[in-house]
Amino acid sequence: MPPTAVAPLPAKRFPFWLRLFEPAPAAAATITDPAAVRQAYRRWQRQVLFSSIIGYATFYFVRKNLSVAMPFMERDLGISKSDLGLFITLHGVLYGVSKFANGFFGDRCNARAFMVVGLVASAVMNVFFGLGSAVVTLGVVWMLNGWFQGMGFPPCARLLAHWFAPKEFATKMSIWNISHSLGAGLIVVLCGFVLVPLGWRLCFLAPAGIALVCAVGLWFTLPDTPPSVGLPEVEGTQTALAGSGSSAEFRAVLMKMVFRNKSIWLISVANFFVYILRYAVLDWGPTLLHDAKHLSIGNASLMVAGFEAAGVMGALLAGWLTDRYFGGRPMRVGLFFMALAGLSLLLFWKGAGDSKLWNTVLLCMSGFFIYGPQCVIGIAAAKLATKDAAATAVGLTGLFGYLSTVLSGWGLGTLVQWQGWNAGFAGLMVVAAIGTLLFAAALGAKADGYKS
Repeated sequence: MPPTAVAPLPAKRFPFWLRLFEPAPAAAATITDPAAVRQAYRRWQRQVLFSSIIGYATFYFVRKNLSVAMPFMERDLGISKSDLGLFITLHGVLYGVSKFANGFFGDRCNARAFMVVGLVASAVMNVFFGLGSAVVTLGVVWMLNGWFQGMGFPPCARLLAHWFAPKEFATKMSIWNISHSLGAGLIVVLCGFVLVPLGWRLCFLAPAGIALVCAVGLWFTLPDTPPSVGLPEVEGTQTALAGSGSSAEFRAVLMKMVFRNKSIWLISVANFFVYILRYAVLDWGPTLLHDAKHLSIGNASLMVAGFEAAGVMGALLAGWLTDRYFGGRPMRVGLFFMALAGLSLLLFWKGAGDSKLWNTVLLCMSGFFIYGPQCVIGIAAAKLATKDAAATAVGLTGLFGYLSTVLSGWGLGTLVQWQGWNAGFAGLMVVAAIGTLLFAAALGAKADGYKS
């Protein structure tokens, strides 16, 4: 008989003001008929995948709207590129810390409640930001938004690790990963073509309204774990760490699966360099294309949306290749994609010139290859940590990922302001080379019999 997973933290351990986040209890009635179990699993798995994709995409609506508004805030409020870069950095660092800290809670809390509260709080921060003007106030509000944004990914990691078997996990997570590009791509188009012409403040107020509506939908569509809806645990997700689910045992799980796992630390450092490339394009893309390529903000927004759309295809291919041809070893796929991401950015920098066609093609190629490594690192972290600590593991990789905004935000903004975009792209080439070497080093990483 397979060992059971670590049990949820007993309800009595939650203070009354956190009672909303208690894990959903097992349903009173359990489905036992095999045919009924299969049918219910198919329905709930589709619902979990669809709702979590839409929910996490909406988090981007109230996070990546800033990139389109930045050129107009620079003009109307007199904010420099260094200040805007500092906004991005402070937001990103706090987001990374939050993603890591909330990973501990995400592994032990009700996924539905955790995700909904984070989305509502982030929407409220966007309302305050859209109504503000003082630089310090805007910076503080955007930092707080970073904290609440960190409540989005941990519950998704918990859901995916509980609802999908290891043999299909990479494919399903790569499908879920389209939420990143879906949200970021849609919001830059919405802001660039619809909201900015009506005033940059609407780039924050309108997405906040959308997020609040989505939060209501998530409350009524997301479950917690399979037992909470009367289903058995997914086959293959049982772990070797059985016990009462005490706090001491949970800490032991985290130490074994995450903090003493050299593989997790290695891929976390690799994620730092992946995210520098990703957010250099996503945060500064509209400004770069507007200032250096002399494109309208609408056309620039479309090109960044193309970068995101290509990223969807890259992430899907990376996940499929991992399961289909690489025996569930995602870091092998990540190595090739990371090297090609650097090459694509080099061609965009040196070979595209002023051609709108080639700038679009090469920017899309960059997105295709950047989102492959971004996807497979999440897959590797969740598989290595198992469902008992998946949210904590992806939180740790996320911490490293968003610490990168020190370089992709404030660092790149300051470098470009004083040395120009050529110096900025030279720095990105160094980042791509280091990232590729780290993926090569991770090829031999292993933990508990799983080779990454």
